Amino acid sequence: MQNHFDLFHLPQQYALDLARLDNAYREVQATVHPDKFVQAGDAEKRVAMQWATRANEAYQTLKKPLKRASYLCELNGVDVQSESNTAMPAAFLMQQMEWREAFDDARQAGDEAALEALEADVHAALKAELQAAGRALDAGDFVQAAQIVRACMFLEKFIADIAVHAE
Repeated sequence: MQNHFDLFHLPQQYALDLARLDNAYREVQATVHPDKFVQAGDAEKRVAMQWATRANEAYQTLKKPLKRASYLCELNGVDVQSESNTAMPAAFLMQQMEWREAFDDARQAGDEAALEALEADVHAALKAELQAAGRALDAGDFVQAAQIVRACMFLEKFIADIAVHAE
């Protein structure tokens, strides 16, 4: 079975040309879109729907940097273990604790500016971690990349927590 990169004729790497991904996705969708199979038999319609669904899933995975990083780890035999492995470097955990304290303080004080500043800090950290994951992936260090991907998942969840309480 083709992987997501093969489906869109893209190199199997973290760094992707998103415009090229968009174009490849549109080409695949144009070929398998269910509207093209209105006159077809049930079996052909079902196959077209499966391909359209697969193309959508592949596109969503490759389009999002964290999903793409996780997918690349898995393609290369490294399970990210996001549920079972929560071990993180001590410095990362200390930063998380500091941010959580700042979050609690800002939320209790109703300090929207502090929440926005914290969210910006965490977004910047996520961006830096994603860049590190990309470097590890493109260098073939999938074990290191998986560790970084887990850290990114923590950061994304924290950003979501901040956003929920900032509204």
